[in-house]
Amino acid sequence: MSTRTPAAHRTRGLQDRLWVAVIERNEHAAAQVVFTALDDGIDAEAVLLDVIAPVQARVGSEWAANRLGVAQEHAASAIAERIIAALAHHPAVRVTPRLGRVTVACVDQEWHVLPARLLAEVLTLRGWQVDFLGAQVPTPQLVAHLHSNGADVVALSSSLPARLPTAHAAITACQAAGVPVLAGGAAFGPDGRYARRLGADAWAPDARSAARRIADRIPVPVPAAGRQQIDDLPHLGDQEYTLVVRSRPQLVRAVLTQLESRFPAAAAYTERQREHTAQDIAHIVEYLGVALYMDDGELFTGFLAWTAGILEARRVPAASLPPVLDVLETELKDFPRSTRLLGQARAVVDALLASAGHNPGASDDRSSLSAPHPGSRSRSGCRTSASRR
Repeated sequence: MSTRTPAAHRTRGLQDRLWVAVIERNEHAAAQVVFTALDDGIDAEAVLLDVIAPVQARVGSEWAANRLGVAQEHAASAIAERIIAALAHHPAVRVTPRLGRVTVACVDQEWHVLPARLLAEVLTLRGWQVDFLGAQVPTPQLVAHLHSNGADVVALSSSLPARLPTAHAAITACQAAGVPVLAGGAAFGPDGRYARRLGADAWAPDARSAARRIADRIPVPVPAAGRQQIDDLPHLGDQEYTLVVRSRPQLVRAVLTQLESRFPAAAAYTERQREHTAQDIAHIVEYLGVALYMDDGELFTGFLAWTAGILEARRVPAASLPPVLDVLETELKDFPRSTRLLGQARAVVDALLASAGHNPGASDDRSSLSAPHPGSRSRSGCRTSASRR
């Protein structure tokens, strides 16, 4: 016997209809689903969070499973953004601001804007005056906005863990301006551990929780004179993070060179394959840097495990990853935290390969980062650059 409530059943039906409209790239049909839901008495917040948001999450899952292409994912996201805008201007959902002022922004270089947009709309519906600054907001401009317009709180969004160092700088700068920061988004971890580690005043796992937390009033921080990132993360004193990040171009070149010497097929790569491979290696080094910044191995091993799944879904062997990790470990042999993280990541990838029936120690041409798997339509092997959507 089903335990689903009639309301949940109704919401699921709306999700299914919206999904069809989005996949068919029919913006008018998608908007009609939303407006019909409003006309039928479903409140706007539920439409945003229980209809539109789950459909967009499904888009991401289908892309990760290689059942949607990048262009399809982008088209679906664009439709979602436009129907949210249409809903926001619908006469039935207009709310006069009666509470305080909230600034909602994505950290610099963070272009996954939908979570922040949903929060901005929910706060508006609940009566807040919202300044929605959108994606990729440079920290100096964010602080200038606060000085010019004021805010009771900044809701700072980030979906990619690679943006955590930038988020840290934004949190510190907003607090120095006397404005508390609520952090949200997948980058901060499912339990908010990274938000706390970076000194955010509050964290919320979703838009409803964030709205409740803001309504409870987040205390204004007392600015600490001269506070720097290292005050929150003393391990940065070893300089490994700075040195590894600054060395990324040299590390990428070293990996490319050694891949060619280890795997003769690499010498025959096309210019496009080499370009993709260089981008992929750069992303791996980027996530190594973030793990060093946070002193958290799970950030790096989690990224490599996720990447392996993305590769396998695209019929590209995850065996392309160990050679890269081995070369990086050799190049960074004088960096103890880096070599520890790389060793942990190699163990995780080897375990995944073993469970999938691959031989982690095998070294054939398919282990190269850009060699396509037999039967694969991929023109390059490890496509972590595409995997970041």
